[in-house]
Amino acid sequence: MTNQPDAKSFRDAMRAFVGNCSLLTVGSGEQATGLVVTSGISLSADPALILACVNRSSSSWPLFSPGGIFGWSSLGAAHQGVAERFSGFGGVKGPARYEGAIWDTVEGAQLLSGAPTAFACTVEEMIDRATHSIVIGRVRAIRTTADAGALIYWNGQYRSLS
Repeated sequence: MTNQPDAKSFRDAMRAFVGNCSLLTVGSGEQATGLVVTSGISLSADPALILACVNRSSSSWPLFSPGGIFGWSSLGAAHQGVAERFSGFGGVKGPARYEGAIWDTVEGAQLLSGAPTAFACTVEEMIDRATHSIVIGRVRAIRTTADAGALIYWNGQYRSLS
């Protein structure tokens, strides 16, 4: 039997997975914020449910609550700058993360204009496990953009796919 891996070894190993980059946007006005996730997946088609894992130490986490509204926008090939702002590069926080991009308000959620796919959601349930909360969202509206490509995260870097 082997010893349990330490957190750094586990994070480094997880970087070998290719992850589709998505934004979760939450809050409004001066409370508007969000984060990049690579943990987003479909949970159910009927009803339409999605699932993402949000670190409870994230500045965005306190704004997620059952019944609350959030946006989920997958990132396209041209969205690396958006990903960097929402990842906090250069110390960007809160509403400043939204600068330099066009946003559509759909069902109260901020969705990235031109995203390959975007969902306006309400929080159906949050399940706490270790350092993260599993956020289950009920999809209220869908927007798509054909031929937007994809932004992926692999080996510690963002990469564009056209």
